[in-house]
Amino acid sequence: MREVDRFSPSVRMNQIQVIGTHNSYHVEPEPELLRVLLEYSPEAARLRYSHPCLWEQLEVEKVRQLELDVWPDPAGGLFQKRAGLALIGRDTQAGEPQLDLPGFKVLHIPHIDYRTNCLTLRAGLEEIRAWSDANPGHIPIMILIEVKGRVPPLLAELGVQPPVLCGDAELDSLDQEILEVFPREQLLLPDDIRRGKGSLEEGLLRFGWPTLQEAAGRVFFALDNTDEIRDKYLKGRPALEERVLFTSSLPGSPSAAFIKANNPLGESGRQIQAWVRQGYLVRTMADPPLAEISPDNHTRAEAALASGAHSISTDFPRPNATGYQVKLPGGEMRPARLNPVTGRQEG
Repeated sequence: MREVDRFSPSVRMNQIQVIGTHNSYHVEPEPELLRVLLEYSPEAARLRYSHPCLWEQLEVEKVRQLELDVWPDPAGGLFQKRAGLALIGRDTQAGEPQLDLPGFKVLHIPHIDYRTNCLTLRAGLEEIRAWSDANPGHIPIMILIEVKGRVPPLLAELGVQPPVLCGDAELDSLDQEILEVFPREQLLLPDDIRRGKGSLEEGLLRFGWPTLQEAAGRVFFALDNTDEIRDKYLKGRPALEERVLFTSSLPGSPSAAFIKANNPLGESGRQIQAWVRQGYLVRTMADPPLAEISPDNHTRAEAALASGAHSISTDFPRPNATGYQVKLPGGEMRPARLNPVTGRQEG
């Protein structure tokens, strides 16, 4: 049975809820380097999590939202050096042929938190496409992309120069890399929701999201940035005309359809519910700070699930060393459930 066939044919994309992973590419630093980073700053404890390959997250963990941090590298080779390794007396050269290729690289922080289950954006997208092709009829997969460019103070102390900042040309090439991996018919694009209306929001509120049957086997992309990168991406295309990624945009914006709202607690959680009822697709975060994670602390995760946010992002779709885990209610890991806020509405 296809995944989407487990739901009524009238159920739309915004009437389900899925689990996603935060920084889906991330593999925690080598133990020796992590110890040095912890001496520099206790905040480095936040790096203590690892994800398996993207295929395994989709196949075994039933994740239906992934997140990739990308760094522009238009000529290739920018990330072959890992200066942090000098802190533990190791060779600083990565020696990875893929890092010499032009195109976006996938990692958290250059030089100190660079371990990843996919070195390049293209490699990650090809892995996702291969899984999608092998599983036709899957729940639509959201892929969050955060475009990076700034580095922490420690790197300045190591004499590291900032990498290439993302400009208009790099954002255009981001769209192009995606289109070179996924055929148009496998993508859900902003224009598919706008449907010729003057703004994306107008199309969304008039026509709504596709049904699961209509979106079966497709993937869609959203830009995690809410800074100048988003503004550059929207420049000249305020309704995301002919763009590939949705942007996190508040109601009233021509580009409004998807909203990133990381805090599901209190008033923020109530705001998420309001946005969900209005038809916007929302992503939130389930995990408390790492120091507060335990099997008995599910306050934030429960609030995230109850908020009706469509994607609940976590570092721990499987139990961590303490036994903490975030999953949909109902036992085994599964790809989706009816949304607790909108799932009973008619399609």
